[in-house]
Amino acid sequence: MTDTADLGAALAPSDVEALVERADIWHDVVGQGRAVAALQAAATRPVHAYLLVGPAGSGKRAAARAFAAALLAIDAAGRGSDVERAIELCLDESHPDLQVFEPEGAALTMGDAEDIVTAASRSPVEGRRKVLVLEEFHKVQQAGPALLKTIEEPPASTVFVILAEEVPNELVAIASRSVRIDLGPVPQDAVTDRLVAEGVDREVAATTAAAAGGDLHRARLLARDPSLVVRRDSWASIPHRVDRTGHTAAALVDEVVAHIDAAQGALDERHEAERLALEEQIEAYGMRTTPLKDLEKKHKREVRRHRNAEIRFGLAVLAGEYRDRLATAGDPTPHLAALRAVQEAAEALVRNPNETLLLQALVGGLDPL
Repeated sequence: MTDTADLGAALAPSDVEALVERADIWHDVVGQGRAVAALQAAATRPVHAYLLVGPAGSGKRAAARAFAAALLAIDAAGRGSDVERAIELCLDESHPDLQVFEPEGAALTMGDAEDIVTAASRSPVEGRRKVLVLEEFHKVQQAGPALLKTIEEPPASTVFVILAEEVPNELVAIASRSVRIDLGPVPQDAVTDRLVAEGVDREVAATTAAAAGGDLHRARLLARDPSLVVRRDSWASIPHRVDRTGHTAAALVDEVVAHIDAAQGALDERHEAERLALEEQIEAYGMRTTPLKDLEKKHKREVRRHRNAEIRFGLAVLAGEYRDRLATAGDPTPHLAALRAVQEAAEALVRNPNETLLLQALVGGLDPL
C-alpha cells in the first residue's frame, strides 16, 4: 500500500478529503455516483492497482483521469507544488506522471506489455507518485502473465488503473490482485441533463444522448454535429430497404460508410492541426521526431474508436427498428434472428474486422420490415 501520509505529510486528513472530493475533478464522470464515491475513498489511501469494469461509454476513462488528478493533486499539495496545475494536466491527460497505454490492435501484444513494465519501473518525473492507466485491458490475452508480477508488486510510487469492458479468463489473475470498481451504462437522462446544462437544446440533447450510448465525450461532439440525424435516418431505413440480395446490401453499406467517413471530417481536421502544431514545436525546439510518431499512433486509435462508435450507434438504430416491431409481429422469429445478428456484429467489432465486409454480411442476411 502507498501511504498518503508519506506523500502528503503536510496535509491534514480533512485537507486530503477536501481535495479528492472537489467537484471539478469529477465533473466529467456522469451518472456513476457509486464508482465516484469508491474512487474518492480510495484516493485517500491508495493501493497498487484498481480495475474499473464497465461497458464502452460508461466513463471509465474519465473516472481514471479524475482518480489520477486526485492522487497527483495530493502529491503536489504535500510537496507544496501547484495543485491546480496538477489537476488541469491530469484532466487533459498531459501530466508527466500520468501515462495512458492503449493496445493498437485487437489484442495487447508482448511489446505493449514490455512498455508497461518499463514505465512502471521508472521513477516519477515530477513528484513521488505516478499513475499508469491501462486501456481496453479485456484485450490482454497472452500478455497477461508477463504483466502479473509487475501489477501485483509495482514500485511503491506506481498506481495502476486498469480499464476493461469485461473480465475474460486471461484477466482473472490480474483482477484478483486489484481492487475492482464496477461502472454501469450511463443513463441517457444523465447525459441529456448535462448537455442541457452546457447550453444544448433539450431535444437535440436527448437525440444526441441516445446516439452516444451514454458516452459524454462523444455526446458533446455529436451535439454539434448537424449530420447526426441524417446518419441515424440512413441506418433506420436499412430494414425497410433490404431485399436479401448482395447488390442491395452493398449499396446500403456504401451509403452508411460514406456517412461515417463524412462524420470523421472534424476529427481529421483536428488531427491535422495537432500534427502541424507538433511539427512546429519539433522544429523550434530541436525535439526528436518520436513525439510525432506517438501522435500518429494516438490519432489512429482515435479514428478506430470514432468509427467503432459510429458503427455501434448504427447497429443500435438497426436493433431498435426490429425491436419496435416485435410487439406486433405475427411471427417474431425473423425479428429475433435479426437482433441476434446485430448483436453478433457488435461483438465482432472488438476483433477489428474489415468494417465493410462485416456490415455487408449483416445487412445481406436481414429480413425486410
